[in-house]
Amino acid sequence: MFRKVLVANRGEIALRVIRACKELDVKTVAVYSEADVDSMHVHLADEAICIGPGPSSESYLKMSRIISAAEVANVDAIHPGYGFLSENAEFADICERCKIKFIGPSSRCISLMGDKNSARATARAAGVPVTPGSDGIVANEEEALKVARELGYPVMIKATAGGGGRGMRPVLNEATLISSFQAASLEALKCFGDGSMYMEKLVEKPHHIEFQVVADSLGNVVHLGERDCSMQRRNQKIIEECPSPKLPDHLRKAMGEATVSLCKEIGYENCGTIEFLVDNDCKNFYFMEMNTRIQVEHPITEEVYGCDLIKEQIRIAGGLPLSEHVINAVARGHSIECRINAEDPFRNFTPSPGKIKLWYTSGGRGVRVDTHVYAGYEVPPFYDSMIAKLIVTGATREIAIKRMRRALGEFVVEGIKTTIPLQSQILTTSDFQNGNYDITWVENFLRAEGLKG
Repeated sequence: MFRKVLVANRGEIALRVIRACKELDVKTVAVYSEADVDSMHVHLADEAICIGPGPSSESYLKMSRIISAAEVANVDAIHPGYGFLSENAEFADICERCKIKFIGPSSRCISLMGDKNSARATARAAGVPVTPGSDGIVANEEEALKVARELGYPVMIKATAGGGGRGMRPVLNEATLISSFQAASLEALKCFGDGSMYMEKLVEKPHHIEFQVVADSLGNVVHLGERDCSMQRRNQKIIEECPSPKLPDHLRKAMGEATVSLCKEIGYENCGTIEFLVDNDCKNFYFMEMNTRIQVEHPITEEVYGCDLIKEQIRIAGGLPLSEHVINAVARGHSIECRINAEDPFRNFTPSPGKIKLWYTSGGRGVRVDTHVYAGYEVPPFYDSMIAKLIVTGATREIAIKRMRRALGEFVVEGIKTTIPLQSQILTTSDFQNGNYDITWVENFLRAEGLKG
């Protein structure tokens, strides 16, 4: 096991890692930007080192500063959390060369699965279904037109690098193809430094289902079921649940087997997530991408399967085998997560940074809140708008929904706007209560309510 770990992240995930390390008797080092000097993860770590100004390009994305901090603090390992450098193969490689353990997969696996085009090819070679698409990178607009005509509209244009919904454009007809291709490529270049694009057939009104996988260095690979992430706006998740309310058992079994098979094929180690699209009738599934890191929504899997995925990441990186309770984990109950964002959902989700005057979180049986926020905290304008994750668990989905409605009603935030009112509204709809939603549902709901999607 490690003696000291540097947490190369901020916010609730940094705090989450620090707490897991404390329970494993591992010392922690927090890095922080000048904007995060008052963040809770800075105060609760054993040591803290400032790595630059507020913008992430000058702090949390500066590999040299993070490595320097790791060397000054004399750490054994670095946990990257999610976002920032968590799926950066170069950063993982630098850690390896500096003999600092990267708590995650190898740089080889990150590189292989981080490029969406090579990931599709790898999945196809492992026998995992993929949507029909381009044979490699689409070089230019002329080639995009040719590929789209071969596939047939609608199609989806996607960046080979990055994620989080950036560099993606659905195209319904030829009239908008070239402009969409150019816009997606420019967005990808700006966000990820790589404007390379590929194309695939668009699966209309699909469900977004992801499978959690955990693998150690000794060849043990298990999946811990699925999360339904279809409740999303512009490819950004709003509400997630585990298990999916729509997935039939035979498809769940096939997707779980495909997840494990793919991870064994590439020699994957540590936690990861395989993301699939499932057609609207829940008859077919298609590989979409792999996230070679811990996911934002990992707590709902933890609650249903009774495990601590962050601790498991640290144990695996330390050379230990998967815990027996993880290998033998069985799903129990139902868990739902709401991402609480500092945004105004009734003003086109305008970011709402600023000082939190009152902060009162929910509690009671089956309620968990992962957050770094407190009354008096100043939400900075530089980062992702998520300020908390509200997770509830119940013996049944019906109980979980009612518990979430109660917990959202108790959650009080004053001084900034949040997504709580919208999430409360969504949970009262018959579609959500019956599990009848796909990835287009939120956009349609917002339009029906007279709100912009």
